Amino acid sequence: MAKQSAKKLKQSQDARVAATSQIWGITVGIIALCIPLSAVTRSGFILPLAAIGGAAAGTAAVWRSDEKKSRIEFLQQQKIELLEQRIANLETIVSSDDFDLHMKINKLEAKDSTKPTLPDHPV
Repeated sequence: MAKQSAKKLKQSQDARVAATSQIWGITVGIIALCIPLSAVTRSGFILPLAAIGGAAAGTAAVWRSDEKKSRIEFLQQQKIELLEQRIANLETIVSSDDFDLHMKINKLEAKDSTKPTLPDHPV
């Protein structure tokens, strides 16, 4: 079970790293286009700064959303384990009651077999 959670954690980290690298790879391309355009339009560094800000916000969103998702999955796993424990407890209770019932039936059958039986035909 620990191996599965470690594997899921590694996969989620890989997904976050992959998304982050894509975001920043595209941002570098945008900056490469924006710097010459900002020089031509004399707008300063507003466009490159906006691209960097958008990439930073996107990166933060990717990393925060995955943390929330992992917390939710952890809570769901805890609920499942709790339900499994409760079902096991109920099965134990039912099987012990069933055993007690069988013991009572066996005692009654033993008492019935020791009683004298009446003849089938009247004499």
